[in-house]
Amino acid sequence: MSELIQIANTEELAVGRAKAYSVSGRAIAVFHTPSGYFATDNTCPHRGGPLAEGTLEGNEITCPWHLWSFDVTTGLCAGNSEIAIGTHELRVDGQLILVRLS
Repeated sequence: MSELIQIANTEELAVGRAKAYSVSGRAIAVFHTPSGYFATDNTCPHRGGPLAEGTLEGNEITCPWHLWSFDVTTGLCAGNSEIAIGTHELRVDGQLILVRLS
């Protein structure tokens, strides 16, 4: 299992915001929802859209390119539960955001 990697500070993300990070050569999106912080792959499986640039409402991110939506807590597509984005373990330690890539 991979180690936890510090990728951000909680002050970087207000509730309702997302930001993309490069972690070990992978594009990861971190979301701050009313439910907490979550990390997923930053690439939409439809056409590769940058999810962190999409619209975040509650726990759902909508891809800015073709409007596919995903639950950031589970990775599941809102319109088709057979489609998903990768999710990653995320921990908050004080003000540090740590991610373990899956």
